[in-house]
Amino acid sequence: MEKYSQFRDKGTAIAPFLPVPTPSASAVWTPIHIFLFIVRAPAVFFFSLFYFGFLEFLPVGSFVKKCVLWVILAVPGVWWVDLQVDGVKRGKLAEKQNHLPHPGTIIASSFTSPLDPLYLAGIFCPVFTRSWPGERRVERITLFRAIALAFSKPQLEPPKEANLVTLKELGEQYPRSIICVFPECTTTNGRGILPFSPSLLTADPRTKIYPVNLRYTPGDITTPVPGHVLSWIWKLLSKPTHYMRVRIARHMYNNAALDSPAARATKSTATDIGFNTNIFDSPHMRNGGGDEEATVIEGVEQRVLDRVAEDLARLGRVKRVGLGVPEKIEFVKVWTKRRR
Repeated sequence: MEKYSQFRDKGTAIAPFLPVPTPSASAVWTPIHIFLFIVRAPAVFFFSLFYFGFLEFLPVGSFVKKCVLWVILAVPGVWWVDLQVDGVKRGKLAEKQNHLPHPGTIIASSFTSPLDPLYLAGIFCPVFTRSWPGERRVERITLFRAIALAFSKPQLEPPKEANLVTLKELGEQYPRSIICVFPECTTTNGRGILPFSPSLLTADPRTKIYPVNLRYTPGDITTPVPGHVLSWIWKLLSKPTHYMRVRIARHMYNNAALDSPAARATKSTATDIGFNTNIFDSPHMRNGGGDEEATVIEGVEQRVLDRVAEDLARLGRVKRVGLGVPEKIEFVKVWTKRRR
């Protein structure tokens, strides 16, 4: 993999976009894998079609929807879930429900696999959003689009037809729901945390933000490279079990959004670049553009993003990397070209 060395983080040597190879297995297991796939595929297809084509649009309670989603997870063997919450001892979670995300809060989740939004929907039934680098606003998306996003090519900017809102506005629209944000903007192989989108900075300062990290063993069901849907389905359905580890950190707040003189000065700087800001440090100038609505992240805001990213890295026992969406776009081009 030396030919992809340019896509390793210079500080940690981590390659967050390389697919995780499937562990080798004896030929004796091949008939078992084929049998499991044949038995599971019709069931997963039926329940998926039932949920996304019918149940999702019905005004039924979340309990019924969660049950169907858990069946979709259980059929492929994704049911060994190891859940740990910061500040809560094992076996005491029922007594510490305030340590879990609840309606009116935000989940800042890692993003490695299509199973991530499926699991989060089966537990929290949140409102999913999509973020972009340099864009503070988000787009509300469905669960199906969140799953498809794991197979999609990364994008630097939202499409023109996207209906963008801030997290504060979305929270006001859905006060009884949890909002889920994937601040890395694209999937990885779970071995590093990418730089964050500034979308979390639009959260209300009174809203709790819960960093959530999800990891899988084996890690070959992660989708750091877009496409390969059929091969991923084979990996998911042909193995006896998939182990999922879920870690939830203590909540934090978007302190950068507090109505203080420093915050107002930061906001003013972000929208109207003046003498106190180096214009060449802004994202749109680094990319060679001249978009007047580009985002400038100041120190107090960056500290908020750093806190969430550090918690995600700690929960996943990985490190933060300097590679982001632009580097992944280049990686996908090289990967696709050399695989032809």
